[in-house]
Amino acid sequence: MREQLVERTCAWCGESVVYSGRGRPPRFCSPVHRRRAWEVRSAEERAGRPVSEGGRSTEPVREIVQRTETVMRPQGVQDAGRGSAAPRPAQRLSGQPYTLPEDAVEWIEALAALRREAVTNPKVAPFREHIANACEKTLQVLRSETPGPDGASPGEP
Repeated sequence: MREQLVERTCAWCGESVVYSGRGRPPRFCSPVHRRRAWEVRSAEERAGRPVSEGGRSTEPVREIVQRTETVMRPQGVQDAGRGSAAPRPAQRLSGQPYTLPEDAVEWIEALAALRREAVTNPKVAPFREHIANACEKTLQVLRSETPGPDGASPGEP
């Protein structure tokens, strides 16, 4: 007596798969179901491995989003008879008018406050590089316009 496999069920969907009697018996009814079964098996294997080996991470997904807003403001056409419009005073983010320090002591105090804020204030910290560039340019101007020994600027007679 001899047994011969004639038919088996698809390992993915359960449909019957006919076996011709030659070669390895098929496990799936179509290449699509074979591929789906492989995807599930390989995903289960990856889930058990560390992330460095291509496995699933247990860390929560974190996203860093940078939002840039561009504001277009139309510039009014000036009449030939009118002079230029007066510059508008700068405003703080809160909407309050911004005032500059009025003397050297106030400037030194304002820069010291900026130095403290640049490290701890989350509103200032992202702009540290821009502030540093502006300070470097200001320093270049201050050094180039240092009064000479007689009190005059370098370009003055």
